[in-house]
Amino acid sequence: MSDYPDEGQPININGSGVRPIPAFGAVAVPASVEVLGIDVTVGTLTALRARPQAGGLKPSGSKTGEGSGSKGVALLVPGFTGSKEDFYELLPLLADRGWDAWAVSQRGQADSAAPAGVASYGRERTAGDIVEVAQAIARVCDVERVHLLGHSFGGTVAQAAAIQDAAVFASLTLLCSGPHGWPGRHETDRRMILEHPGVDLWRLNNPAQAAVPDADLGDQLFYRQRAERTSADQLLGAIAQLADVHDHTFELRDVGIQAMICHGVDDPAWPQDWQRRMARMLGARYEVIARAAHCPNIENPGATAAILDDFWTSVTAEEKRKR
Repeated sequence: MSDYPDEGQPININGSGVRPIPAFGAVAVPASVEVLGIDVTVGTLTALRARPQAGGLKPSGSKTGEGSGSKGVALLVPGFTGSKEDFYELLPLLADRGWDAWAVSQRGQADSAAPAGVASYGRERTAGDIVEVAQAIARVCDVERVHLLGHSFGGTVAQAAAIQDAAVFASLTLLCSGPHGWPGRHETDRRMILEHPGVDLWRLNNPAQAAVPDADLGDQLFYRQRAERTSADQLLGAIAQLADVHDHTFELRDVGIQAMICHGVDDPAWPQDWQRRMARMLGARYEVIARAAHCPNIENPGATAAILDDFWTSVTAEEKRKR
């Protein structure tokens, strides 16, 4: 990472508090992806970035926005038990299509800052993090607004962020995420976490592999590493949000943000009719992604990138027509 001066030290890029940090976990980082820390109120949230043109972050005063060849900037937020690494395959594809694409691990996920207490993971606080991250990214990239995508639980947080402060978001995409939750959601996970303090959720859900040495876990090693680092309070806070039956669709509609609702054709995790209804209520674009279930970013990243590129491009075109 020789492109970065004083590697490992904070770099004040347009006042953003963004700096290079070590990669997390056993999965190799794609060659075109940068690993970054973003300093916000809660602490350092870890992020990934893939952009259309090569080159490292630049010191304060440099501008790296549309003038660097980017169509625009996008921020991707992962879901329950997830992290920024869920977008390893999707980010380079978005960059190939001209987007300066970022993903962030939410507070308490993997190697991001993890405050103590379930109350630290309520709707307003998790949404506030995403607003702060978007503002920092906008400063780095010298743009006014960024496109926001939330996957599953990340969509719940992204909705709240857009309602909290829509000014920094050019659009909102909900990927496999619905208008509200339902009682008892992830109740088995919640009960296991409470009954087995200090034991990570991956081990609780995979008891036969709990004691398997790292060297013998293969592809599962990363998931165990991530679960070990993920805060139990974060999981309990996320479960509470996912079980919330309050529908925020009308609040989101009143914000007036351009939106897209999309999911895999076989998505089993959030009722698809809820997602379709939400799109109608918002007047939002609605897309079904072929050959995918609940994680199109992993199961069919090519088609997902194409749909996102088309939507974000259409948002830009509409904004230009209104000027």
